[in-house]
Amino acid sequence: MEAEYRRHYRDLFERHWWWRARSEFIIAALQGLHLDAQRTNILDVGCGDGLFFERLSRFGKVEGIDIEEALSPNSRWREQIHSGSFDDSFQPQREYSVVLMLDVLEHLPDPQAALRNVRRLLADDGFFLATVPAFQAAWTSHDVLNQHVTRFTKSSMRTLLEGEGFRITEQDYFFHWLWGAKLMVRAYETLLPREPQVPKVPATWINRLLYVFSRFEQATLGRLPMPFGSSLIVLARNASREGSQVPVANQGSGDNLPANRA
Repeated sequence: MEAEYRRHYRDLFERHWWWRARSEFIIAALQGLHLDAQRTNILDVGCGDGLFFERLSRFGKVEGIDIEEALSPNSRWREQIHSGSFDDSFQPQREYSVVLMLDVLEHLPDPQAALRNVRRLLADDGFFLATVPAFQAAWTSHDVLNQHVTRFTKSSMRTLLEGEGFRITEQDYFFHWLWGAKLMVRAYETLLPREPQVPKVPATWINRLLYVFSRFEQATLGRLPMPFGSSLIVLARNASREGSQVPVANQGSGDNLPANRA
């Protein structure tokens, strides 16, 4: 992430419709796991200043890890955030019930190495939850600004995770309407190339409208196996736990996470 983008990230996370709607979808997925907050250790990989920690704390004890330049010394969560690379040098003295990588894997030139570290740190009955941008066809200048390496599909994510010893229990595309908008932006940028620009929070009424529309879409189309979307959410477990029970809310074909709830 570029420095200018990083400076605006807190405001975007707290106010922009996309980040707010994505947070609700992730929270709904975590609710479906029926976690025991008293026994759950959560690791948020690529957590920045821990902007999501307040909401994650309802599900258990939260820690995070990110590179030093992504952290602020005055963050209220600073003592719970490890500074450094997510590699073999990260040696916490515990296993984690849930490991999150929220729009992180697409930044990594070697996502396999990161997933090996996730497996190393994940408890035997733990969950790995990731969100990633979906479909290379939806690549725009926004991906360039974010320093993305790639975008994913269900198929490519399954190949990646199963290759590193995970078993996908659920995966679903979301922001279905935005996928079409991304295709139009790509077509426009192909004809009229432009420099990547840091996103801004839209006017209040537009921001509110897009948030409500995205929430409505998640609550309706999120119940269906839609074959497209601008993002993908995946829930996986250690493949060695094939005999373990998946929570009732997550049983099924492995294609749909619980629909978003208010």
